[in-house]
Amino acid sequence: MTTANTPVLHPDLTPAQRDCLEALPLTGNHVVSGPPGSGKSLLAAHRAVHLALTGRPTVLLSRSNLLRQLLRDTLQGLTVPGAPAEAATVHSWVLRHFGYGAPRTQDGWFDWTALTHQAAATRGENEAATPHLVVDEGQDLSPGFYRTARLAAASVTVFADECQRLTDTNSTLTEITDALGRSTGRAEVSGNHRNTREIASLAEHFRTGGAAPRIPFRSGALPVVRHYSGSKDLADDITTMAARHPADRIGVIVNSLRAAADLMRRLERAGLAHEPQLYSSTASAGRYRDLDLTRPGVVVVHRASAKGLDFDTVVIADAESDFATDPTAATLRMAYYVMITRARQRLVLGWQGTRLPRQLEGLHGWVQTR
Repeated sequence: MTTANTPVLHPDLTPAQRDCLEALPLTGNHVVSGPPGSGKSLLAAHRAVHLALTGRPTVLLSRSNLLRQLLRDTLQGLTVPGAPAEAATVHSWVLRHFGYGAPRTQDGWFDWTALTHQAAATRGENEAATPHLVVDEGQDLSPGFYRTARLAAASVTVFADECQRLTDTNSTLTEITDALGRSTGRAEVSGNHRNTREIASLAEHFRTGGAAPRIPFRSGALPVVRHYSGSKDLADDITTMAARHPADRIGVIVNSLRAAADLMRRLERAGLAHEPQLYSSTASAGRYRDLDLTRPGVVVVHRASAKGLDFDTVVIADAESDFATDPTAATLRMAYYVMITRARQRLVLGWQGTRLPRQLEGLHGWVQTR
């Protein structure tokens, strides 16, 4: 097995990203942190390819199935013949590794304590099949998962940003590092290659904790706070955006599945140039489960599935759904930080009702109002 660094240079990496990747040894556990837009998902895919070259099975994990689809597509363009790496959800990997009878807790998620004991009892039994694990958006998983992974994998590399912890089973960077062991290496990747200066500046208003990332140099239009008279007005505005920017990917992020279904029906009747897509985590297969995130057009996603994605234009469609939430609450601020930083070029924060949602107050200078 190869243990030294094996440089696999790809032209789509920036010098900082390439330096980060090549500095990671092919042995041991590592945690790589970075702000939105720094390229963590792309680096995770490249890291998986590097580890696959050692000849050991390599799995690129995410909690979100929609992110898994994006990572799968990225891997297909990177994988070296004879050294395949695969993308999987944590849920599917656990079932495959520990069996469909893997113990669970009362909330339906896995019993990591029991799985850690099981991994310890079987450690070293099939050394050749023990995989390298690479985890993207690693802040969405609990310390218990990492204690299990430490024993079930040959190595674990985690890409994470603790300012984007949106799940109930989340971890800070310190918690991830502690769970993986004292020898865990730490690295950072800097830069924001996704957002415009205006979008990144607005996101900073919502960021919670951590060092302030460098604001991008690239400039664009101010984000828009827009009042919609109803769902028809919202759908008409999205239809206009799609017609005005036919080559763009437009991500519509909602907080209500009912609102998503209603919006999808209206968009399907609007005669868009590209068929709109809707992702539903409850769908087992088909058009609402398997999306093409690379083609132009409108994609409607719940905010819980938006992590790791990016779009030319982002519409946060129903900010009024957060009206009763404390605007200073860390969970709400993280949610808006994540949603805002999905946008590459344009951002609309939409709301309905008679009063501006409190979390959108005080944004003068960062946004324009319509």
